[in-house]
Amino acid sequence: MRHRFVEDAMIKRSKLFGNKTRVTFSLPADEPAGRVSVVGDFNDWEPGRHELQARRNGTRTVSVPLDPGHYKFRYLASDGVWLDDEQADVVGPNGSEIRL
Repeated sequence: MRHRFVEDAMIKRSKLFGNKTRVTFSLPADEPAGRVSVVGDFNDWEPGRHELQARRNGTRTVSVPLDPGHYKFRYLASDGVWLDDEQADVVGPNGSEIRL
């Protein structure tokens, strides 16, 4: 399977109270076009649950508070295209992975 990557994607991690980490997924505002959700095993791969929202700085972001662990995820664009994030800790045949 060939991976299709999102250009200029970014993942930011911020420690929260307790052992949680806020993971912010960021994409350019216009690439890919249309709505984009981050889906993964942290949200039962449910499209639309964590949709990226446009920001004033020209990006789209969504933040997800997560417990320590390993999480697989991908971006799902409105045209049904799955995209991987090269900024992830691991990119494999089933998508990207972050390790907290």
